[in-house]
Amino acid sequence: MRHRIPLCALALAALTALTALTAIAGCGDSGTAEPDTARSPSQGSTSPADLCTTIITKWAQTIYDSGDKTYGDYQSMGLSNGQYLILRDILDAARAERRRETAAAGRELIARQARERCAERHRDGGPSGGPWT
Repeated sequence: MRHRIPLCALALAALTALTALTAIAGCGDSGTAEPDTARSPSQGSTSPADLCTTIITKWAQTIYDSGDKTYGDYQSMGLSNGQYLILRDILDAARAERRRETAAAGRELIARQARERCAERHRDGGPSGGPWT
């Protein structure tokens, strides 16, 4: 019983000190210091057309290189219905190009058509039926 009193006193002192330090740490200088650039938003952002191109190219290359005959589930890929239709069209064209020419020609077609189709899709700012169209 005797050893509990000093132990409780020590725990209470530590808790009090921790509370005081936490309160003091939150009280910084709120003057006119230079802005913290680490917290500033990015100066540039990726356009919707570039995001579209990136995601469609990534999935088209993955499916094309796997030799898989299917397309996969568009929702698990993070694609909208419209992006999925572009992906399917591009894969069909790339597979035909591989049969006519080479696998490399099919890959080049994927990159080119993804860029062109996404630019067309977003030329007026984006699809009009919401983000999943």
